[in-house]
Amino acid sequence: MKITMNEKSIDTKISVLGSTGSVGEQALDVAQKFGIKVNSVSANTNFARVEEQARKFSLSSVAMADESAAKELKLRLADTAVKIYSGQSGICEMIASENNDTVVNSIIGEAGLLPTLAVIDSGSRLALANKESLVVAGEIVTAKAREKGVEILPVDSEHSAIFQCLKSGKAKEVKKILLTASGGPFYGYTKQQLVDMRPEDALAHPTWSMGAKITIDSATLMNKGFEVIEAVHLFDVAPKQIEVVVHRESIIHSMVEYIDNSVIAQLSVPDMRLCIQYAVSYPERVEAAIDELDLFKISTLSFKKPDIDTFALLGCAFDCINKGGALPAVLNAANEVAVSAFLGKKIGFYQITEAVCEAVAGLQRASEVHSLDGIIELDREAREITKSLLAI
Repeated sequence: MKITMNEKSIDTKISVLGSTGSVGEQALDVAQKFGIKVNSVSANTNFARVEEQARKFSLSSVAMADESAAKELKLRLADTAVKIYSGQSGICEMIASENNDTVVNSIIGEAGLLPTLAVIDSGSRLALANKESLVVAGEIVTAKAREKGVEILPVDSEHSAIFQCLKSGKAKEVKKILLTASGGPFYGYTKQQLVDMRPEDALAHPTWSMGAKITIDSATLMNKGFEVIEAVHLFDVAPKQIEVVVHRESIIHSMVEYIDNSVIAQLSVPDMRLCIQYAVSYPERVEAAIDELDLFKISTLSFKKPDIDTFALLGCAFDCINKGGALPAVLNAANEVAVSAFLGKKIGFYQITEAVCEAVAGLQRASEVHSLDGIIELDREAREITKSLLAI
């Protein structure tokens, strides 16, 4: 990939999948700041926002997962030469047709898996914000990336931090990854307190501004569990080499401990634009898109162990990645159903944890499944079981 840079520009071509979500919007903000050429975007249903993006960035093509949204967008962009793709297959077709240096995949949930595989097939660098791709099919994704010689650059703040910290030593010298967690809005709560929490309570994250799904996952610590699974696949480490550390200030984004007991940390203000910027500009660094870190203003950094008795989904995630196979895919599928039901006010907050753990317990045979077809079938089965458990 050819990238030339000065202090204020990055000469590269990108596409942004999930462009109307929090990370997608921030990726476009980074593109605008650094003069990055955006070839195309994808979204689910928000055709009005995609129309604005298409005109602002002079896009060559766009894809809408929702077919009716694609039809509406085609009418709205009839006065342009923008090519419109429709459905998930259309997203993958668009990826294959574009000549991108990097594709930012910020699609939410399991829906991001096939686009991830399409990016790898295209040969473009993958800037991955869709952690579910690795949760659901980490073995398959990483094997295909190795086969195609495609770089996967993490966009999650924690994994971007780990990626940077790993530059301080060799793989064989890594003792432990210290994966930081904010603790979410319910840090310190008991199970009894969690029962009455409403969606508006769970969406009040203390440090990060994110989409609704990931914010709820942060509140249950499921998001941190997914990040454990993601780290295992991204960095080729054993689950036992990962330790979760609650760090309420969200200034240290993660750390790596080496065999000489040196600990290397990456610090910055909590802003996803830095992770996006680094994934696009790597291996170079460019002028900041975020504010400077003021250590004197922060003053204190704290560290605590997570409460895995109350927030059982974190322990469930460790169990799933230890057993392997398609069990993490079951975990993700059950969680997507339960979180959607909670956001729709059909179930209580702690029912998310109870239903997901029960669905995983009932599908332990998934640990023996490693094929993509098998994963997809178990994903469907896990969703149906979870709906039945929740009576929705």
